[in-house]
This record gives sequence, C-alpha cells and structure tokens, in this order.
Amino acid sequence: MTETAQTLLQQIGKGDQSAFADFYMMHEKQLFRFILSKLNDPHEAADILNETFMEVWRKADTFDGRSKVSTWLFGIAYYKTMDRLRKKRPIALNDEEFPELVDDAPSAMACLISKERDKHVRDCLETLKENHRTVMELAFFEDMSYGEISSIVRCPENTVKTRMFHAKQAMKHCLHGRM
Repeated sequence: MTETAQTLLQQIGKGDQSAFADFYMMHEKQLFRFILSKLNDPHEAADILNETFMEVWRKADTFDGRSKVSTWLFGIAYYKTMDRLRKKRPIALNDEEFPELVDDAPSAMACLISKERDKHVRDCLETLKENHRTVMELAFFEDMSYGEISSIVRCPENTVKTRMFHAKQAMKHCLHGRM
C-alpha cells in the first residue's frame, strides 16, 4: 500500500528516515523540474532541491494540513529559488544552454515545426515578468489550481488570476508574431 504524502510528512516529523526516503522519491523529479525551470542550471537546481528537502526534514512537524502537501512543498522550493535568484542576478541565456527537446513525431517536417514552436514558447516565456512566468508554469506545467499557486507565491488568489491574465496576454502577443 502506498502511503499518502501527508502520512509520510507526519512520520518524517517524528524522525522516520524511511518515510523521508519515500517522500523524497515521491516528489523529487517534479520538484527538480520546477526549480530547474527557474534557474536553468542543473547544479544550482540540485542544491535548491537538497535545501528544500532539508527544510522538509526540519519542518515536517509544522505542516498543519491547511493546504495540500505539494503546495507546501512547492512553496518552500519557490522561496528558496527566489532567494537564490535575488542573491545572484540572472544572466542572459542563449539557446545552447537549454536542453534539446525530443519529439518522436514520425515526420521530419513535423519535428522541425514542433521544435520551432517549442523554441517560440520558451522564448516568449522568458520575456514574461518573473511573477507572471511563475503562475503560468505552476498552472500549466505543474497542473496546480489558482488557490494552490496563491499559497505558494503568498498572494491573494485574485492576484494570481490577474497575473495569469497578463501572462496569457503577453504570451499571445509574443507568439502572434512568431507562429
């Protein structure tokens, strides 16, 4: 039987290392992807991932269940990532620093078109303000609700909705000229 994340957190709060290992395995890949999307540096993302899970180990007993475990966890990762970004101003990235996207479409033309669209979307995402990009990534790539995003970025849900509206408008405007 697979244990729920909340049950694992309760066990972690009591010092259960096995529960911590299970919790880590349950969330590591999704959380790493999220952090990496902000930092674009796998080494720094791994550092933040470790810091996030160390925070989970230290603070598991403080989780009060008012939100989903994933919301609490992504909130920790988000603020650790933002702290790192504040300490180290982002530098301009070129396309070579992004991992190649693999498309297993049967046609070479479909692959080229898809790759070009992915590049346009990535490029347009990079033009968004950080708070707009964050809500868009959490909603579309992590499949989180506005309420969950609100808890992670610590702002009212209506602010999240407004940020999403502006992010979508900016993406539409940016992509309109490219596709």
